[in-house]
Amino acid sequence: QVQLRESGPGLVEPSQTVSLTCTVSGGSITANYYYWTWIRQPPGKGLEWVGYITYSGATNYNPSLKSRTSISRDTSKNQFTLQLGSVTPEDTAVYYCTRTEDGLGQKPYDYWGQGTQVTVSS
Repeated sequence: QVQLRESGPGLVEPSQTVSLTCTVSGGSITANYYYWTWIRQPPGKGLEWVGYITYSGATNYNPSLKSRTSISRDTSKNQFTLQLGSVTPEDTAVYYCTRTEDGLGQKPYDYWGQGTQVTVSS
């Protein structure tokens, strides 16, 4: 059984960088052919795809966030990390890490973390 667990600071001041880590157990983040993905949900809004890092380390980001987003991984810890810079209150959301077998959205996200709240406020 694959399990994902997000961790992060909770409260971030505007203009700072938020770093969120997803720790994966029950499966390797280097296993073929998974895409380890970050998705967020602002209050009262739908899900928004943020980006992913693949089993081979390739990355892809939402074009609207690309200039501020970086996803990296630590294979020794079986973790992947989202960094979102220059945050504003519009980045306030619940952030989820999840897994899929497809980078085009044609396969389901089969495992999800419980989500972590990020609030951007001074």
